[in-house]
Amino acid sequence: MSEVPGVPLTLEGSCVLHQMFHFDWNAWKDASSEQRQRITTEAAALFGRWEEGSKEEHPNQSAVFSQLGHKGDLMLIHFRDSIADLNRVELELAQTGLNAYLRPSHSYLSIVELGLYESSAKTYSALAERGLQAGTPEWDAGIREVLERQSKAMVQRLYPAIPGAKYLCFYPMDRKRGENVNWYTEPMADRQSMMHEHGLIGRRYADSVRQIITGSIGFDDWEWGVDLFAEDPLVFKKLIYEMRFDKVSAVYAQFGQFFVGVRLPAANVSEWLAGRLI
Repeated sequence: MSEVPGVPLTLEGSCVLHQMFHFDWNAWKDASSEQRQRITTEAAALFGRWEEGSKEEHPNQSAVFSQLGHKGDLMLIHFRDSIADLNRVELELAQTGLNAYLRPSHSYLSIVELGLYESSAKTYSALAERGLQAGTPEWDAGIREVLERQSKAMVQRLYPAIPGAKYLCFYPMDRKRGENVNWYTEPMADRQSMMHEHGLIGRRYADSVRQIITGSIGFDDWEWGVDLFAEDPLVFKKLIYEMRFDKVSAVYAQFGQFFVGVRLPAANVSEWLAGRLI
């Protein structure tokens, strides 16, 4: 058998942009009532259209959250079919009257990613048993066939609708790759086993939290982004705390900042701009 790659296969779907803003409340209060009404109407219409999304196969939605803490006031998340479509979203927001009161505090660019550790091992072994060499046209054709089949079977996970849950927790993360601890130098079978155990914890919380993992290697400063959606924010603490005790997190994980928000439906934008959250 030929030597098989140590890189797991991945499936990619929706491109995702997180935007975090501070809101200039003092300038907003100084605006005339006519200005505030015009801007509110425009923003509610835009957010409503984004919230509704596409009626095609892919939802291509956005959602708005009232953000907690000093890191920002508003958090917008956008799921689109391409990076260019995300850039169009940015430009569209920039043309609104609301944009004059938004001060960017953070952003994150990534793409929905499904890791195929178990499928990768099986696929590589099957191709190697056929006498195919990694990197040859025949090998690459076999890989493409598997990825296309898997993509069709998982289209709803690759191009998800944004969950309607009340609370969102977003954070970026890396796998350590230092001199003493390096995830990327561990044998693939060991990484597969650890990821399987890690996934079992998440499955126990499946009834109370929806998780969407996005890959950001080459797109942003961290390797992955994690979105957690739930009706009870306490589940964020419990899930992440429990995961800290498994080997993948305890030994190999590094975490960035955490961002938490309360869902702001487009229909309630006027209330939020008046200082009320419904």
